[in-house]
Amino acid sequence: MEKEIQVDEKNYYSRLDTFIRKNFPELKLGAIYSLIRKGFVKVNEKRIKKNNYLLNIGDTVKIILNEEKIEDIKRPLMPSLKPRAMKFDIIYEDKDLLVINKPPKVSVHPGNKEEKVTIIEGVMYYSQGDFEPHLVHRLDKLTSGVMIIAKSKQTARGISYLIQGRESKKIYLALLVGELKNNKGKLTSLVDEKEAYLKYEIVEKFKTNHGVFTLVRIELLTGRKHQIRVQFSEAGFPIAGDDTYGNREINKILRKNFNLKRFFLHAYKISFDYNGIHYEFAAPLSQDLQTVLAKLKEDS
Repeated sequence: MEKEIQVDEKNYYSRLDTFIRKNFPELKLGAIYSLIRKGFVKVNEKRIKKNNYLLNIGDTVKIILNEEKIEDIKRPLMPSLKPRAMKFDIIYEDKDLLVINKPPKVSVHPGNKEEKVTIIEGVMYYSQGDFEPHLVHRLDKLTSGVMIIAKSKQTARGISYLIQGRESKKIYLALLVGELKNNKGKLTSLVDEKEAYLKYEIVEKFKTNHGVFTLVRIELLTGRKHQIRVQFSEAGFPIAGDDTYGNREINKILRKNFNLKRFFLHAYKISFDYNGIHYEFAAPLSQDLQTVLAKLKEDS
């Protein structure tokens, strides 16, 4: 069984793996890498085994699939997207971009069991059909802050390349469990077997009756999954409220005494240059996290 598609201006992505991921969304990501590595992907009838092979408009990409194993490499069926009303704070909007302050506890995209309205569905409703929203980057469900949605595939492609290529500056605010000694520092490690880097600086320390907590400003230099949460946990200073990588007993104290009901992580600012224009967007710390800081100060 073969699947074939020609590269044109509407579906173009320069890297082979990205092109397949975007144009064959039914295939699992791991399966895509495996197909390329094993020589089951051809470009202009030539077998290509490099994920980062660069495509040109006019190329023909062909994937050779084993019909007996097709079900093993398919993604599970996702619920269909539909416009659904929701409230969100708009930071900025023009003909290309919509930038919002993502509220906490709201998923960006629906999952198999997602019942609540998601960001992408809310933006579809907001657009009233005037544009098709495309996610430029993602934030975890419990993370609040700056989120950029492109109004066209072309814009999404351009800005995604900037973000993935480290040509943007992303700043987060996080509350850590424990007392950092150095006012500034850098964390370097492997996350999902890939190199991960971030810089941090201390904003404020809270020496409370229930322990010491440190508010930090983080510049994310790479974009690995759960990178900030993983790296600070490995360093011995997990994100406050993070039950996955952190200390559940301390988190219970934080919930009871400081009203922290999610992990304390906020996408504070992002900036980049696109089409000759410098963009910089910032989102104030969400109200629930401001309340936590106020309670920490009272107890210090």
